Amino acid sequence: TIDLMFLDIRMPRMNGNDFLKSIKHPPKVIFTTAYPEYALEGYELDVVDYLLKPVPFDRFLKAVNKAFPTGTAPDEKMALAEKKKQAFVYFRIDRKMKKVILDDILHIESMKDYIKLFTPGGTLITKQSISSVEEMLPVKEFARVHRSYIVSLNNIKSFTAEVIEIGNTNIPISKLYRSDVMKILQQV
Repeated sequence: TIDLMFLDIRMPRMNGNDFLKSIKHPPKVIFTTAYPEYALEGYELDVVDYLLKPVPFDRFLKAVNKAFPTGTAPDEKMALAEKKKQAFVYFRIDRKMKKVILDDILHIESMKDYIKLFTPGGTLITKQSISSVEEMLPVKEFARVHRSYIVSLNNIKSFTAEVIEIGNTNIPISKLYRSDVMKILQQV
């Protein structure tokens, strides 16, 4: 699809106004012309702006910014839409596969053959090893801090070399994982 069209008014065979009228679903349009007398008709066609040739760069930039205020450019819209699509994983809970949004996971605790998923909505328990869960999670968002714990990096309230605080819970950092965890936390 076309997001923005720069359209001259005086063109061979068909003028820009007629061309614009012929489009069923026109994109945003900025008229460019050397003839100021066509400006009024352009605004009646709901164009974004009207640039008089020769166009100084600052005037061109102003017109483009008028077409796409911050956060509304097509690439920005796509980035926002991607961010809104929430990443998730499925866990077998109560004999069915339950979708768990990654952003909802605060931390994970291992209990031998089971794990507890701590979320704002409560605790979920599933029969799975912590190592297999660790492999399912994105490394930029989660970190193994202990043989029994994985934490969500986005939900860390505070930390020391020995403990990470998430919500009202203190999670130990084991000596085995300490140097890796500290490197990760310095980058977040």
